Amino acid sequence: MTKKSDTHGSNTRLVTGGRRREWTGPVVNPPVWRASTHLYEDIAAKDEGGKHNEDGRFFYGRRGAPTQWALAEALTELEPGAHGTVLYPSGVAAIAGALLAVLKPGDVLLVTDNAYEPSRVMANGLLKRMGVDCRFFDPLDVDGFADRFCDKTKAVLFENPGSLTMEVCDIPALAAIARERSAVSLIDNTWASPLGFHALDHGCDIAIMSLTKHVGGHSDLMMGSASAGERWYRRLRQTAQALGQVVSPDDAALAARGLRTMGLRLERSTATALEIARWLEHREDVAHVLCPFLPGAPGYELWQRDFSGGCGLFSFVLKGSDEAARTRLIDTLDLFGIGFSWGGFESLALPFDPASIRSETPWPPEGWQSGDRLGIRLSIGLEDASDLIADLARGFAAMEQG
Repeated sequence: MTKKSDTHGSNTRLVTGGRRREWTGPVVNPPVWRASTHLYEDIAAKDEGGKHNEDGRFFYGRRGAPTQWALAEALTELEPGAHGTVLYPSGVAAIAGALLAVLKPGDVLLVTDNAYEPSRVMANGLLKRMGVDCRFFDPLDVDGFADRFCDKTKAVLFENPGSLTMEVCDIPALAAIARERSAVSLIDNTWASPLGFHALDHGCDIAIMSLTKHVGGHSDLMMGSASAGERWYRRLRQTAQALGQVVSPDDAALAARGLRTMGLRLERSTATALEIARWLEHREDVAHVLCPFLPGAPGYELWQRDFSGGCGLFSFVLKGSDEAARTRLIDTLDLFGIGFSWGGFESLALPFDPASIRSETPWPPEGWQSGDRLGIRLSIGLEDASDLIADLARGFAAMEQG
């Protein structure tokens, strides 16, 4: 791997990362290398190639080629403290691959109670079947976190902010507790990306991203990544190769293209999201706006302390509404699509009610009115803020008309 330049800003790294001359030749972007078989000049070259399991060394298609290597190197250069990055065919595959790299039967995994639902399904399904005991914890309970560990606790899975409900937790404090107890800290850092949160610098051991979201940016690929220091990077790589994990060179080229403009897109979507969040907080039919970078919102102080950026994903909770009213609001929207995922150029809206998928943190939270439970998650794209606000206003009007 090349050494990252500490003198370059993040947007410069987005532009220059992974563009080695030996991979690009005389053009700007690394070509798309569609190759399963790598050929050697002679047997001595074949034997030598097998000794060096690292990006930049041709061996066989499962270990990638310049298209995949360039993307992995660019991602590594964005994450201070990372030695390398492993690519996976989806974000969920990255979470699974990272957890399988650090856990074995009999281990205990602590999982944040506000995790992405597929992570929760994985904990209660795949990992449970292989003999891993998964226990959920309240990510806001720093004082009680140490008590959740036992001598079999080997890893902790964080997500910051939490999926859907956007709680911001004190990662440096929680990761320090995990490290004191020799547990590996993994974090799903898709929301902020390394541009907004330096996961390894804040105490985590492995930083996971769904590249499907901000990095791809155009809703046209599925991919994930995990970046780590040398020790855990080696384990991640070995495990991924043992599982036969590989990404398409065509998808890697799309992700690398999206990466070059990610900083601009995040800046734009964050600014628009903040404008919309401010508009929502003044509506009488909105009980709570769950947007970490909105001044006064839950978690704002921690976000301001630990983060250098945000994104267009946030949520709000309707005041004393019912499901039919929420459905009328969302169904009326024109510019907001109804669909999973986020981080693309287009805006999305999705209903949520996390009560059924929580075990340690109640929904609604303590202090809220019992009727304030129905949420809507917004993924803000690159449309004009005024148009999105007008679209939401039409949705609210339809909701109130019954």
